[in-house]
Amino acid sequence: MGAGNNTVDEIKSRCNIVDVIGRVVPLKKAGSNYKGVCPFHNEKTPSFVVSETKQIYTCFGCGATGDVISFVQQYYQLEFIPAIEKLADEYGITIQRGFHKNENKEESYQINREAAKFFFKALRQSANPGYAYMKNRGITPEILNKFGIGYADDKWDSLYRYLTGLGFKKEKLLELGLISQSKGKYYDKFRDRVMFPIMNTSGKVIGFGGRIVGDGSPKYLNSQESSVFLKKNNLYGLNITRQEISKEDCAILVEGYMDVISLYQSGVRNVSASLGTALTENQAKMLKRYTDNVVLSYDADQAGIKAALRGLDILYGENCRVKVLHVSDGKDPDEFVKKNGKAAFLDLVAQALPYADYKLSLLRQEYDLDSTEGRVDFLKKAAEILRMLSPVEADIYIKKLAAETKISEGAIRLEITGNTSEKQAPERTAANRKGADAAPEDITMLEKNMIKLILRNSSYYPKLLPYENIAFTTVCGQSIYKGIKELYAEHEEIDVRKLADGLETNNAEILKNILENVRLAHKEEKIFADCLETIRMKELTQKEQELIMRLSMADEEENKEMIRELTQELMNIQKMMKNGRG
Repeated sequence: MGAGNNTVDEIKSRCNIVDVIGRVVPLKKAGSNYKGVCPFHNEKTPSFVVSETKQIYTCFGCGATGDVISFVQQYYQLEFIPAIEKLADEYGITIQRGFHKNENKEESYQINREAAKFFFKALRQSANPGYAYMKNRGITPEILNKFGIGYADDKWDSLYRYLTGLGFKKEKLLELGLISQSKGKYYDKFRDRVMFPIMNTSGKVIGFGGRIVGDGSPKYLNSQESSVFLKKNNLYGLNITRQEISKEDCAILVEGYMDVISLYQSGVRNVSASLGTALTENQAKMLKRYTDNVVLSYDADQAGIKAALRGLDILYGENCRVKVLHVSDGKDPDEFVKKNGKAAFLDLVAQALPYADYKLSLLRQEYDLDSTEGRVDFLKKAAEILRMLSPVEADIYIKKLAAETKISEGAIRLEITGNTSEKQAPERTAANRKGADAAPEDITMLEKNMIKLILRNSSYYPKLLPYENIAFTTVCGQSIYKGIKELYAEHEEIDVRKLADGLETNNAEILKNILENVRLAHKEEKIFADCLETIRMKELTQKEQELIMRLSMADEEENKEMIRELTQELMNIQKMMKNGRG
């Protein structure tokens, strides 16, 4: 559950700090402030001062300082959000409820991990058809180990007996799709299959793909969807290849497990595959964490072309620079790379056709461009494709098509613009425009970089956690960060879709703008270090302001020694700030 920043502001304005602290600390008026015995350390002489005008407290004995929220946190030993809830409840303030953590998935991960270990051992312990099949396909033991490939034997209940023997309930095994049930009997779902564990980007086993070894159908059998396995949110191999994708600044997306494994073994390592389904927006967003450049390498049959066209539109809609290659001779990447090698495959990648070129090349095959009628019909259809492009992109293709069809650029432009209106402008340019219109003061560059870092790699979240109160200061920045905080789970990437769904419209647009336009340029560690340095300077600035405020609240007679110490500390901080900026 999260609290919107307007809630925080409302709490600070409606919860008088003197009333809140006065309930638990007896306070007496002392000049323009209030005084009492500090609740945070043992003292007999009151040195705890509360300012009603400034709405802060400070102790000249132990140094505790803060506002009404930090007092409730410190006094009642609460985290930020429970402290907000407590104050909101007492003062009748409504909290916006937007984020809920996922159910505990640890047991599901544990069961899948044990199943993966069981299959892994079965492939290697004794001679079996699975190992023979993979060896025959040319896959080395090193690569089998890298991808955790295993084997499900042809018996009916090996895995069932193993997992129930470890104490796991059959209901949970059914839910994860590891076993099936018929007429009161339980049996293994995967039998006589090479097993490909599917892992999320944190290396957790979320499901399996099984390839039949002998005759039988289906050729490939995937785990059913479960709380940990959603096909639309995951890509095969990305847990292993994402660093290569980021390093190469390009992802090659293929259709099958074997395509990924063969390409990886050949040295083409920036590769991944969708899980037997058409590419989804979530998968596109996941790829965008690592690169904006995607090459679709699908079969050249009708199904492959259809999949490529859908993938093109999805990726283009997410602002990716996307190209398509179809492996020559109708072979899949697995067969091609084994026959021709890495260099030949990379040549195909270099020749891959960009979004519009690919669509136009398919269109050319449908019309007779030697006839006037054919050229006219072709251009009418081509205009629909060009409408989806930005003006700069469209201009390049207008020139090309004019030369190719011998029809004037002006006529082609009129065909594109004459029958359209603002509503047909590409979705992605509209989205960019909204993001660009966000007022610069809505969110700081520091916040943008930190949000992008965490969403690119969630391991940055715990590293930034100690600095959250200093780092996130704008309403929008705090709102997005609170959403991240609620969705964060160790070893899992943040679900960007859920994050966006929990935000108000304006903040969701700013989040989209961050995802699309904040470039880390593969310098994550350098940018992270820069963020920490900026945070350090902010921390010093805040400390400087806090010391100035504490000095303004100190009694010149009572706090002589403390004033001397605070003044010295202030001078030290100002010196550090000067050195840092110099």
